[in-house]
Amino acid sequence: MVQAENTALRLANVSKSYGRVRALENLSFSVAEGRFFVLFGPSSVGKTTTLRTISGLVTPDQGRVEIFGKDWTHKPIAGRGVSMVFQSFALYPHLTAYENFAYPLVEEGVPRAEIDRRVKETAAMLKLDKKMDRKPSTLSGGEQQRVALGRSLIRRPRILLLDEPLTNLDAKLRHDMRAELKRLHRQFGLTIVYATPDELEALSMGEEIAVMRDGGVVQIGTPDDLYEAPRDLYVAGKIGSPHMNLIKGRLTGDSAALESAIGPLRFGRRLQAAEAGEAAVVGIRPSDIRFAAKGEQGVSASIAMLEPLGDVTVVSVESGGETLRMVLPESAAAGLEPGQQAAVVLDPSKFHIFRASSGQAIA
Repeated sequence: MVQAENTALRLANVSKSYGRVRALENLSFSVAEGRFFVLFGPSSVGKTTTLRTISGLVTPDQGRVEIFGKDWTHKPIAGRGVSMVFQSFALYPHLTAYENFAYPLVEEGVPRAEIDRRVKETAAMLKLDKKMDRKPSTLSGGEQQRVALGRSLIRRPRILLLDEPLTNLDAKLRHDMRAELKRLHRQFGLTIVYATPDELEALSMGEEIAVMRDGGVVQIGTPDDLYEAPRDLYVAGKIGSPHMNLIKGRLTGDSAALESAIGPLRFGRRLQAAEAGEAAVVGIRPSDIRFAAKGEQGVSASIAMLEPLGDVTVVSVESGGETLRMVLPESAAAGLEPGQQAAVVLDPSKFHIFRASSGQAIA
């Protein structure tokens, strides 16, 4: 947990309902000043409601919203030092890019000369200085996104909220804008809270990631934390591409192996916190499975599918009714064909073991 004096934002037990729909459920997290913090999860987990609550557009039913140590839960939007970029860009279509940039400052009564200086400065930073006389309908998707960003940045917010801002862009523009956002974050030292359902965006941009489910946070950590030590099956299945292989079974009497459809999977250690015969799930990353060397014992399998991805190939193998995915260098996958028999080795030191009943990791 970040120290209070460095905390830009703190949500404590925030809940919000719309009729019978529970949008947020005891949501709690803290964001350190200057951090790039990502809210990650599929649609309808509460990401947008969380951002709207921080900005003041939504008042929570219960809980507390603190911005730089001050309680803003039931206070107006103005004065929070927070600016939000919406997924739809929300530009004024009848105004030029210059006028869109200037609008927030005009509303604040900033002198005209200062407005002009800040508009030109922000436009140059976003490489839009030659587009200032254009209206949004004549700009590309990436340019519209940068205008939306510039309109928020020009207010010099202390916290910038970004709600799935790259969803409407094509793949190349998304890549370019990810790099641009990281550059802006470094340049300004902004505190950014970024909502996305895209795993690649979350892992490549977030210094810290909150994985959300059903209006709450399941786990918070760095990309490495979430990848190496997922606390439950939900996080294990969301982080990592290709996703973690999950093998169901029951623990042996000594709680040192899983009896599964592909055979016994020995852990190399006894699980102290588990019960003999308990239903469990072993997770293993595709990169931690390999073909057995000559004379080495492995799990009997047959190759089901090959997915070449340039320098690597994803190989799906079937064994005992289970499908396991492996990631191999392109050279190691050369010559493989569906239907071939093979033996694969699963690295027991890389097993993640979960209770089937609750999905929680077994220590």
